[in-house]
Amino acid sequence: QVQVEESGGGLVQPGGSLRLSCAASGRIVSINAMGWYRQAPGKERELVATITSGGSTNYADSVKGRFTISVENAKNTVYLQMNTLKPEDTAVYYCNAVKGWYNYWGQGTQVTVSS
Repeated sequence: QVQVEESGGGLVQPGGSLRLSCAASGRIVSINAMGWYRQAPGKERELVATITSGGSTNYADSVKGRFTISVENAKNTVYLQMNTLKPEDTAVYYCNAVKGWYNYWGQGTQVTVSS
């Protein structure tokens, strides 16, 4: 089993920045990839960014150039640096870990972009 826990959400004005953190624990050996997804009210959950164990990254077109995913292996933590935030970035952000056939999800953290 793998547990992931998000932190760092909050309220920010348009154009502002936030950094989300996702700490992984449990049987974290051989995690294939980790990533961030988000779900806005009335919409389906969508991919934001992922990073593989080899360091390859993938971003949704809507966040390219504004968001950066990174990993700190010593802390088993993945970060999502979000810059130039827009109201349409408002959503619950979920951390995901993939290990073999299994997906593990956190409880989510709310990000609200509003003036």
